[in-house]
Amino acid sequence: MNYLIAVLPDKSKAEAAYSALTNDGLSPNQVDILGNGYKSADDYNLIDPNQQARKGAKRLLYWLIPFGFIAGYAFNYLTGIEIFALGDIGSHIIGGILGAASGVLGAYLVGGGVGLTVGSGDALPYRNRLNAGKYLIVVKGTEELTRRATGILRSFEPENIQGYAEPASA
Repeated sequence: MNYLIAVLPDKSKAEAAYSALTNDGLSPNQVDILGNGYKSADDYNLIDPNQQARKGAKRLLYWLIPFGFIAGYAFNYLTGIEIFALGDIGSHIIGGILGAASGVLGAYLVGGGVGLTVGSGDALPYRNRLNAGKYLIVVKGTEELTRRATGILRSFEPENIQGYAEPASA
């Protein structure tokens, strides 16, 4: 399946482009309008970068909290630093708790930051354009169909037009 996404500045151009595509023989289930009053980014499953960031941070928490505790405990055990007057075991446990807290911070910064910057792919620019009041025309179908739709959409002078090919499943 191939996809073609065009960004149009206003509702009238988006509706005119939709009409031109359907008048040229594309069925309404092959063409969608995303924007105010039409489908939203969530309806069309454009990935929310904040959701990806939370997922990445949560995934890292499972690894970094236990690892941080063990590393903090071991560091305190090896150095013999007395954090409070709690004795050896108490200081080791406090060191482990501080290590686990460092793991939480690392999961939040690294997992969340990476998920926010790279977890969304091209969805973030499209979401930003929708939030700015622009409209997206999405055409899905064969390569020949998207090539034909490209010619039609270019006549409406879109801000951006991009084609995608769905990867073949093995």
